[in-house]
Amino acid sequence: MHSVSSYRRTDFSACWVDVTRLALMEAQITVRVIGAWAMKNSVHSVPLVSIIIPVKNGLPAFRSVIEMVSRQELDADFEVIVIDSGSKDGSKEVVPLDDPRFRLIEISPSEFGHGKTRNLGAAEAQGEFCAFLTHDATPVDERWLAELVRPLREDPEIAGVFGRHIAYSGASPFTRWELETHFEGLRLWPKVKIEDAREYARNLGLRQIYHFYSDNSSCLRKSVWQQIPYPDVDFAEDQLWAKQIVEAGYAKAFAWDAVVAHSHDYSIWERLQRSYDESRAFQRLFGYRLCETKKLALARALKTTMRDARLAIRHRWVLSHPLATLKMPFDNLARQIGHYLGSTKLDLAPGHVKLLSRDKQIQAK
Repeated sequence: MHSVSSYRRTDFSACWVDVTRLALMEAQITVRVIGAWAMKNSVHSVPLVSIIIPVKNGLPAFRSVIEMVSRQELDADFEVIVIDSGSKDGSKEVVPLDDPRFRLIEISPSEFGHGKTRNLGAAEAQGEFCAFLTHDATPVDERWLAELVRPLREDPEIAGVFGRHIAYSGASPFTRWELETHFEGLRLWPKVKIEDAREYARNLGLRQIYHFYSDNSSCLRKSVWQQIPYPDVDFAEDQLWAKQIVEAGYAKAFAWDAVVAHSHDYSIWERLQRSYDESRAFQRLFGYRLCETKKLALARALKTTMRDARLAIRHRWVLSHPLATLKMPFDNLARQIGHYLGSTKLDLAPGHVKLLSRDKQIQAK
């Protein structure tokens, strides 16, 4: 084990700073590094890409993630850094430490942070590019990594790339439709860079497209990360980082062919919690409200329920998935209640925030 002393952040606009271990130093955390790469043996060639996977109690999905990551086909070396924050389900034992590409870093649960932990991985990474997966985002084929890193290799303007998500095979058809629709829309924006600052400032919808970024499956240029590390925030560290890099003049890309299976069929309460986390983060970090009034929440819930009813009839989901169809009005209402609470109730007591936040409850387990 080794501990790293504290380090004060330096003004990046003033000078270049060695920040390859910045996140580790600032967090004052203790880590344990295990694996064939732990000593950075010079016998191994330097990898082009470092794949960083935070995990906590990720089974059973994590097993498939590791299997598919191991099978990636790339015309260069890559390493895999798994950061475990207190798994009790055997996730650590899934990491194939006899494979020289893999390394395991262990931190305590209290030391985890969405931005902070990814900064730790990037600080430890040897690659020119840092790819990120969550422990339940499974590459669907052996070309995921090659397609994800392709825009970065071909275009030096690009600072970060995110890939496409598809639903798990057993997911609700409504979940599958929502993911497909979302990413089909983003396909119209394969590369974004601010060319018109006035339009960017004026157009909220445009800013949301420019800010969208998902660390479920993403890859960044480490030299840019050295200037702009992930922000240490509770939620939406990926989208806040994307905002920062496009506003710094870099481009962001979407890799349609870099595909992972990743979806959630939330319970009604989990949907409310997830929507609360999302809305609260967007209000605090980006300054816009997803739902400002109860009337708007009810109107949107009704509108999306009518849409889902039409989908269910058109695709005959009402017959093939009757329970999922019956659930959707409640799911839509829970989503809007979560958005309303996250947008308007910013002064809740910490206990109430913990109750409403799915992310905080997951971290506490």
